[in-house]
Amino acid sequence: MATHPDRIVPLSPPRRAARTDAGFLLYFGLHMTGFLATTLLMTWGVFVLFFLVLGGFSLDGMMNHLENMTSRYLAAGPARVDQFKITVGIVHMIVSGALIFFRRHAILPRDPAAKEPRA
Repeated sequence: MATHPDRIVPLSPPRRAARTDAGFLLYFGLHMTGFLATTLLMTWGVFVLFFLVLGGFSLDGMMNHLENMTSRYLAAGPARVDQFKITVGIVHMIVSGALIFFRRHAILPRDPAAKEPRA
């Protein structure tokens, strides 16, 4: 059995330099921006729905509650205003977190090559 020194078989395939797929990164960035924007709009919608429920599902009742809250906000001192801002911020984060939890399936973009499951 003769061996040929010019025929060297590598044990592993040659490695390619890792390249960043800029197109996918842009696609994912746009998808995540859309996800966060729609979550923000849904959060604001929950606040509007809350005031609509307080007003008895009427626009006049909702505006009366908003006017009452506005007059109390403007009459409050700086410490009370800061406390109100913190409360609204915490409620906003809780509602946003809940919406993100229920929409977690939409965080990653869909793979167009994958088949959709049929019911």
